[in-house]
Amino acid sequence: MQTYSGGGPGFTLSLANEEATRRFAADLANMLQPGDFIALAGDLGAGKTTFARAMIASLANDAAIEVPSPSFTLVQHYDLPRLRVVHADLYRLVGAEELAELGLEENADAVVVMEWPDRAGSTLPEDRIDITFTLNPRGGIERRMVHISGHGAATVRVDRLGAMLGLLEEAGLAAAKRVRIAGDASTRSYDRLFCDGKRFILMNAPRRPDGPPIKRGLPYSAIAHLAEDVKPFVAIANGLRERGFSAPNIFAADHDAGFLVLEDLGTELVVAGDPSSPIPERYERATDVLIELHRRDLPDVLPVAPHAEYRIPPYDLDAFLIEVELLIDWYLPFRGVPATAETRAQFLSLWRDALRPALDAPKTWVLRDFHSPNLLWLEGRAGVAQIGLLDFQDAVLGSVAYDVASLLQDARVDVTEKLEAALFERYVQGRCAHDPDFDTNAFTQLYATLAAQRATKILGIFARLNHRDGKPQYLQHLPRVYACVRRDLRHPALAALSDWYLSHVPPP
Repeated sequence: MQTYSGGGPGFTLSLANEEATRRFAADLANMLQPGDFIALAGDLGAGKTTFARAMIASLANDAAIEVPSPSFTLVQHYDLPRLRVVHADLYRLVGAEELAELGLEENADAVVVMEWPDRAGSTLPEDRIDITFTLNPRGGIERRMVHISGHGAATVRVDRLGAMLGLLEEAGLAAAKRVRIAGDASTRSYDRLFCDGKRFILMNAPRRPDGPPIKRGLPYSAIAHLAEDVKPFVAIANGLRERGFSAPNIFAADHDAGFLVLEDLGTELVVAGDPSSPIPERYERATDVLIELHRRDLPDVLPVAPHAEYRIPPYDLDAFLIEVELLIDWYLPFRGVPATAETRAQFLSLWRDALRPALDAPKTWVLRDFHSPNLLWLEGRAGVAQIGLLDFQDAVLGSVAYDVASLLQDARVDVTEKLEAALFERYVQGRCAHDPDFDTNAFTQLYATLAAQRATKILGIFARLNHRDGKPQYLQHLPRVYACVRRDLRHPALAALSDWYLSHVPPP
């Protein structure tokens, strides 16, 4: 069993056996970045080389990889899928000249793992992770005490690792096997936990750092009302579950550090095939979720914890406009189209007029990312509970039409116009059945407007992911999203916007 104790700089672990050492090595491997320096200290036989081998095997995703001790060669190099690793052992180092000959300073883009770092003296970098192993014979021949501390830029990540291990210990999941789940465009990461025949999800969501000020001294995330921490997720998840929807149950939480242990809703999606296409009956059930959600009177303040509440922010004009400006800032430059101040002003003026009905419409919870990557199919449940809901921490108060457009005009999946029309009609009929005053014509205009707004934002986001974040895979979706924009702008109420797009926004 792995135990955790805090207090003072860093934290201390009691590793009961070699398996516990491998688990900790995998935990550390998950947080490593190019340029990290790890100093492994401790007496002979304390477990330094065992730990280094386990960490390299984890980074290689290959438990059988050969990791020889560098005791005689002093340095071993590994070109691994995610990171390049330099493993150094200075036990037999003769002098400072021999250290210089190792060329460790030439590996700034690699992870350096150094055993016997005391031999390096004052040459150790200020930004590093120190791990000290000591034997603990009273606890058994295999037990090791390990103290981990971060220095400089590594301090925050080491503290987060300690918080994560502490939460898992409290939840009784310290010994759980952890498997990283492939990520997307988000800064959050997820692990699937396996323990005693049960599965859980560990969400790692560090607090969102403020970006540069964009307008009125505020960063983009603040203007667009993006969640800064896990509290919105907790509040919305609990609120959805209390109303019969299948948001994940939350078993353990560290709100400050941004770690949650969640119910694992599985991996069955609402799409199938390669490339993915909608499974119509599952999209119908997802549409029913929105019908049921939108017919309810929902609060704008939700509890997070005892004596702590979360107020859902409004989807206001500033948020809408900062999102559509992504087209000007990222998509147009991607297409080689310059945008003058006059062009931007005209664009924003047209959107202010177009969005007025959405701002005046009744408000509900807008989950904001209600589309195929965040919807799971739960075969064993019934009704609207058959749809598992994820990624709703950026929820806002806005028009019912936004999430309907998110589902029916999926940016990553081809939803045929025939299926879109059928689901649109299903939603309208479902709303009319509960509300005889439901205005179909007004909803149709809102749907076209917010679908166009959302697709405009996504054109900018996908171009930004390519240029700024080095993720060109999102460019493959641009033709689909552009086609949605053109189709949405056919609505008569959007004629002026349609003319502007024809003049200024070239296809991808």
